[in-house]
Amino acid sequence: MRIRYYLTSCSLALAATSLIMAPVQAQSFPDKSIRWIVPYPAGGGSDFLARTIGQSLSEEIKQSVVIDNKPGGNTAIAASDTARAAADGYTVLSADNGTMVFNSALYKKLSYDPVKDLAPVTLLGRFPMILVVNSTSKIKDLKGFVEHVKSSNGSINYGSAGAGSPHHLAMELFKTEADLNMTHVPYRGAAPSLTDLAGGQVQAMMVDLAAGAGFLSGGKIKPLAVASAQRLPQLPDVPTFAEAGYPNVEAAALVGMVAPAKTPANIIANLNKSVVAALNKPATHKKLIEFGIEPVGDTPEQYGKLLEDERTRWHKLIKDLNITLD
Repeated sequence: MRIRYYLTSCSLALAATSLIMAPVQAQSFPDKSIRWIVPYPAGGGSDFLARTIGQSLSEEIKQSVVIDNKPGGNTAIAASDTARAAADGYTVLSADNGTMVFNSALYKKLSYDPVKDLAPVTLLGRFPMILVVNSTSKIKDLKGFVEHVKSSNGSINYGSAGAGSPHHLAMELFKTEADLNMTHVPYRGAAPSLTDLAGGQVQAMMVDLAAGAGFLSGGKIKPLAVASAQRLPQLPDVPTFAEAGYPNVEAAALVGMVAPAKTPANIIANLNKSVVAALNKPATHKKLIEFGIEPVGDTPEQYGKLLEDERTRWHKLIKDLNITLD
């Protein structure tokens, strides 16, 4: 009986210690630098987003935030690296639609599971999509574009930032809604596709505002419609797809922060609080908007629900059109 009593006492003591340690760990987090993985090369929109918020986050938590660019595999390399990292809150990932929504439908075999291996922290920002054509095009509006494509018997090419990218799938959504026949020309990134659009090698593309801002302000490309619920403040004269009769054409590159799936809930909550505070600093907020990003900063639950809804919507489109990257 004494032995049993002793073991029970030890068990109770260990349980009590665990309960005491959990809040202490949460309060002391973070006590070292955070590694923020970006699945794209330095210099792009996702990189800008992470570095801008990362600098503000570093000031918020009084620890360094190290940006680690790991491009490749349609973001799968960075996602797999994050999934295998210690679940302690010190490794996080910038994850976009491809990482968390599209890849699991585009590939039969994936090196990570976006639902089982990665935990939502917060949606950082939206990159609104815009349908654009060459500035010398005689097309004046979305109606004219649809008429032109339908009369061209499939001879119109459209560019994208890559097969399976938000830009690609946004155009496929529009093609489906408007019953259009166009040929996809994938590029390695938005910049080269925009250059070819401006040069007339492709006739149209969906581009996010952040990537296309320089081409738009320079008059090299012409915007026809924005795939968002409201008009963009930066392009007040450009109508939404809904205004032009296509209410289902809403699309954006959604970039959020995720962590390894087994990261404790209190650490996720701590990360969320710090990241959202960093994002909402007036200077940071202003810088993101000026770059063409719509800052968000929501709860892990809200971000998780959004991802769930997005999978339902986009997986159906991908399967209906039989789009695969295998």
